[in-house]
Amino acid sequence: MLIPREKTPGLTLPLVGGGTFDLATEGSERGTVICFYRGLHCPLCATYLKEFEKLVADFAERGVNCIAVSSDGEERAAAMAEKIEAKGLRFAYDLPLSQAKDWGLYISTSRGKTSIGIEEPALFSEPGLFMVTQEQTLYYGAVQTMPFVRPHFKELLGALDFAIDKNYPARGEYTGPV
Repeated sequence: MLIPREKTPGLTLPLVGGGTFDLATEGSERGTVICFYRGLHCPLCATYLKEFEKLVADFAERGVNCIAVSSDGEERAAAMAEKIEAKGLRFAYDLPLSQAKDWGLYISTSRGKTSIGIEEPALFSEPGLFMVTQEQTLYYGAVQTMPFVRPHFKELLGALDFAIDKNYPARGEYTGPV
């Protein structure tokens, strides 16, 4: 389990269009929003990532970088980026499922073709949304067992504004006895 205010696992992956994403060297003022998505096969992911794409500049104004990550290979990740008409949102691919588990993501097995006629991979991770500070500690995290009912990016922006204004700390850090 990831613990707020503690260091997250590393994350170094290739990027669609070239280059490498390395969480340890992101260098943003306030951190990075990492959106783990199921893959090209998921129509709900495409809709969700379109919303994320629309707000990348708003996150950047607050000193926050953004990235979408999946276990899809390069071709499928590039197809998703094209599908949502990504201009500012970066796409990382080839997430090893062992790393997905390190981030607390749930893993699903294929059920064949989806409603949009795209084959699911044999195994893939379910969604997760994380805000990681520039020191690579967890600020916010949400994981899901299926693609429905995800956190809203506009609400995350509002929460970020509040956190910046009030110097609000990450919560959920207590790990002692209860």
